[in-house]
Amino acid sequence: MAGSYSLTTAIDYVNSSPHLGHAYEKVLADFFARHQRSLEANVLFLTGVDEHGQKVQQSAQREGIEPQAFCDEMSARFASLHKSLGVSSSKFVRTTNAGHKVVVREWLQKLHDKGEIFFQEHEGFYSVRQEQFVTEKDKVDGQWPEIFGEVIETKEPNYYFRLEPYRARLLQHLADHPEFIVPGFRRNELLGALEKPLDDLCISRPKSRLTWGIPLPFDENYVTYVWFDALVNYYSFATVDGVLRWPPDLQIIGKDILIPAHGVYWPIMLMALDLPLPKHLLVHGFWTNSGAKISKSNAKSLVDPVPYVEKFGPDALRFFVLREMVLGQDADFSDERFETRYQSDLGKKLGNLVQRTLSMIGRYREGRVPLYDGFHLAPADDVLRSDDVVEDYRRAVDQFAPHLALQAVWELVQRANQYVEETAPFKLAKDPAQAKRLDVVLAHLAETIRRLSVLIQAALPFTAEKIRAQFQLPAGPVNLSEAKFGNSLRDHVIGQPVILFPPLDEKTP
Repeated sequence: MAGSYSLTTAIDYVNSSPHLGHAYEKVLADFFARHQRSLEANVLFLTGVDEHGQKVQQSAQREGIEPQAFCDEMSARFASLHKSLGVSSSKFVRTTNAGHKVVVREWLQKLHDKGEIFFQEHEGFYSVRQEQFVTEKDKVDGQWPEIFGEVIETKEPNYYFRLEPYRARLLQHLADHPEFIVPGFRRNELLGALEKPLDDLCISRPKSRLTWGIPLPFDENYVTYVWFDALVNYYSFATVDGVLRWPPDLQIIGKDILIPAHGVYWPIMLMALDLPLPKHLLVHGFWTNSGAKISKSNAKSLVDPVPYVEKFGPDALRFFVLREMVLGQDADFSDERFETRYQSDLGKKLGNLVQRTLSMIGRYREGRVPLYDGFHLAPADDVLRSDDVVEDYRRAVDQFAPHLALQAVWELVQRANQYVEETAPFKLAKDPAQAKRLDVVLAHLAETIRRLSVLIQAALPFTAEKIRAQFQLPAGPVNLSEAKFGNSLRDHVIGQPVILFPPLDEKTP
């Protein structure tokens, strides 16, 4: 056993329906979770939704229903998307969970007892969209950034959490653990934000204007600030069978919530409670839609992932987002790019390779992977016998770079297709004198596809299972070590080929 491994995603706000950005983050986390399972790790994978706050209360009011009913409906949409994409989470987090509320109140009480939370009246600016107080220093060129939406002036008493006393300690942690923020340039952004003293964090909202939240344990007239509430989920859901799985090995978030939420608030909350910090905070970029940033505030930019899953299958979308986005950078979505990946990489390269290999074994060897001897090996076979692809794949995943891992796998797919063209088994089959050589070629192709079913299982789990089913192999997950070249299919009986990725004209109107 490789031990235990814990990872989380950000939890999605339920005030609007899920879009491509939500789908990507969950698929990304699922990729790492499935990879760890292929190493036989005991994986705890948390993801889910954030259900409290002013925007949820307002959305429910517009719908004319109670906030809990609104949350139930919206949470079901996110859970349905996760299921359709094959997101193999251990728990689906909901912050309306009773146990979560208990932990939030426990944390608040502990911080209050330590003197880290204090009460004062505040007069200043408030971002309605972000549900947080902002200051003049948050302006860019004298204007409030679009991310804050409407900013209003307000004056009200609230409870505050002290941040500045922990700034030096956080800076030291970043110096001692450069791997804490991935990729490195995001760490530099956080270091820049920590150059100046930190303002205290307002961790409450008066019930006079917000009732949909967790009441403070020391003052029932206030509810907890939604970000404080949401961040605690990583801890409150981390107990399995009575055992706390802490700290997380990996936490995955978008770049918009690194500063200040996950890069400042979160680690300082943990430090103040004497809890270990996560090992890695992976910060991914944004998706754009033909150049325009995908966001809830720009309805025209939104890409609904559901129609793509329904038309092309979940693995087509999974492959696209994992292959296209480079670690930490933004990536662009367009129907043209999606269709190109679908037709070329998935259909013509992988799908065609699997189908014609199965067909040739069925036609030339009655559906049985042939035996072969070393006397009929040729230098051309070496390109399929090499285990470099496994090391390249593993190295890329260790570097949190799924796009490079898939690039390495598809290089093997390409080599296998070239191998078919170079060895020409359809010609060898016509010459009885080449029967032994044909055995070698067909066996090497079958073994290559078996290996591919292991290498793609984290990224394309549904396709991996379809391939294994067609080859009449046991279902996964399969240990990654089995992606190395072997002879396990010698004299193995295969099934009938089934098209993995139907041509585009058969998938769309």
